[in-house]
Amino acid sequence: MIHRTLTPPRPLAGLLASPLLTFLALLGLCSAYLQGALTKLFDFNGALAEMAHFGLQPAPLFAVGVIAFELAMSALVLSGVLRWLGALALAGFTLLATFLAFRFWELPVGMERMMMANGFFEHLGLVGAFVLVAIADRAKAGNRP
Repeated sequence: MIHRTLTPPRPLAGLLASPLLTFLALLGLCSAYLQGALTKLFDFNGALAEMAHFGLQPAPLFAVGVIAFELAMSALVLSGVLRWLGALALAGFTLLATFLAFRFWELPVGMERMMMANGFFEHLGLVGAFVLVAIADRAKAGNRP
């Protein structure tokens, strides 16, 4: 079998190699966590209600922990300092939150279940993306421990 590598045209290859595009893509990936943390920070009562809604008690401790975690792990991903760690932490957090918040299998068949299932699988996509960020970061570092 003949394998041919399809390479992107030069302008596209240059764009894909751009540190700015990499940063913007990582910012997009982290945007929900940054927005979520800032929303919780500026509406702490809403954050407490959200924690209580999901049965996370004591709600103030969980709210502060989630805010700090989302900001810190996003900062690792965006700064490139221990990017793999921040990406894996956000992947794990997202996986846990997905099973906590998007239990579509508990709903009767219908529009609400379909929307919940969509959210569930979209979040699994985020988990996969963060794992790929961690893999790419370790590959870039030459797999050094």
